Amino acid sequence: MAGNSQGSNRRMSGKKGPQVGSGGNRRRGLEGKGPTPPASARKGHVKNRIANAKAKQAANRRPAPRRGGAKGTSELVVGRNPVVEALREGVPATTLYVQQFIDSDERVREALRQATERGNINLLEAPRPELDRMTNGLNHQGLVLQVPPYEYAHPEDLVAHAFDEGEDPLVVALDGVTDPRNLGAVVRSVSAFGGHGVVVPERRAAGMTAGAWKTSAGTAARTPVARATNLTRALEAYQKAGLTVVGLAADGEVELQDLQVLDGPVAIVVGSEGKGLSRLVGETCDVRVRIPMPGGAESLNAGVAAGVVLWEAARRRSSS
Repeated sequence: MAGNSQGSNRRMSGKKGPQVGSGGNRRRGLEGKGPTPPASARKGHVKNRIANAKAKQAANRRPAPRRGGAKGTSELVVGRNPVVEALREGVPATTLYVQQFIDSDERVREALRQATERGNINLLEAPRPELDRMTNGLNHQGLVLQVPPYEYAHPEDLVAHAFDEGEDPLVVALDGVTDPRNLGAVVRSVSAFGGHGVVVPERRAAGMTAGAWKTSAGTAARTPVARATNLTRALEAYQKAGLTVVGLAADGEVELQDLQVLDGPVAIVVGSEGKGLSRLVGETCDVRVRIPMPGGAESLNAGVAAGVVLWEAARRRSSS
């Protein structure tokens, strides 16, 4: 009936108003979503797939190793002849980088053959600019070999292994020898004359670089090299273990042929050709011995000097 007050409260629309507790969803729904992202950021777009592939390649790419054989770093052998020689001598390697579109010759073919025969060396093709960057612009000739960091033993391990084998330890320690080729030559002599390893200081001394590996003619694979944080303390530990520490010096008080300890446990310390033994190391030695040189030479390099004494030690041990 017209004017009936009972119908004034009836809902005239089916629409519902805002509900309590909606959290502002309707208000946020009206807000803008910002500018359209670039194609490289839109999932499924071809440019997005390309960007993702490049990111994956960058994540998998190994950083360029630095040269120099620092602790914990890799080393690069650069150039066709050095790479081939390193592979021939059994220098451990992880990757052989070959320049794209390289002009192949006999050395390149041999490097590829050697790396393939080993079976544990990655072969990677790289553009010339990438090899230039890795080698800091050196003349790599399209071949670069990556050598992993050397795993040094502990000085005490050398002696412990000798005693475990029932043998008197014969160890060579190098004091201030900075030429890796001398280190490699000493490793080769130690292996040839039945020694149990080589000890080098951690600082200001040659390490087991590719050059040392090559000079060792593969013997570094079976002759351990230990690195001592402090060479004097390492020698003192050897003395406590029963070794006689013999230092080589041009002014040594005993000549090699008169030395009576080489058939027992001994550590032979060889200094640099120029400076000889350092003061602290020289004072730590139990005896200092000189090698007679009737030809008049003033000194021998570390590799030759160590070889002479090791030969004498091997001769006496075989006759005792």
